[in-house]
Amino acid sequence: MNKKTMYTILIILGVALIIWFLYSWLSVRAIEEPKYEVITTAEGYEIREYAAYIIAETKIIGAKDRDEAARKGFPIVAGYIFGDNTSKDKISMTAPVNTEADESEKIAMTAPVNTEKIAMTVPVNTEQEKADGTYKISFVMPSEYTLETLPIPNDSRVSIKEVPSHKVAVKRFAWSASESAVKAQEEELLAALARDGVEIVGAINVARYNPPWTMPFMLRNEVQIEVK
Repeated sequence: MNKKTMYTILIILGVALIIWFLYSWLSVRAIEEPKYEVITTAEGYEIREYAAYIIAETKIIGAKDRDEAARKGFPIVAGYIFGDNTSKDKISMTAPVNTEADESEKIAMTAPVNTEKIAMTVPVNTEQEKADGTYKISFVMPSEYTLETLPIPNDSRVSIKEVPSHKVAVKRFAWSASESAVKAQEEELLAALARDGVEIVGAINVARYNPPWTMPFMLRNEVQIEVK
């Protein structure tokens, strides 16, 4: 391989990396997130107070872990926001996608039809409801909609409900959101909360904010748990 060919390859790779970076960055700039206020910042975490929001949710039973639950549940809820509803509206996606662990794990560690197009919001939530592998996968609906103005899902596995205002402790991390990586972050968060005497009242949730094609170092992931 001569120098000219090598330089050409390097230039192509450089351009491809720049495009990948820009696409990773631009793809999340306009995505809506649930509204919250940071009320406490401490070593290893922050505490946020979220305003009430509406989610579209499905349950996955018998999943071996969060990743399997998300793979099975995501297309079910995504179908709703992509038009599988009574008015065939497309809903813009928001961020993040959430995966919430069950209560037993936490304890052990201590309808009019709308004809408008609806933007999809985030997060998508994956919450483990029971120790038998039952998870809840949910997407947050855009803030301009109410329970009355959202279209009705065609798929009976999808339900629409309001999540009341609540406080959560949050630990942010990048790169992998694999089961082992999440477990390590979860343990660190729970240890920090125990250190500071913060009382937890909910289950661990894993929030993923980026599409799968994002550059790994730009991934924004969070472990969250509701607190008093």
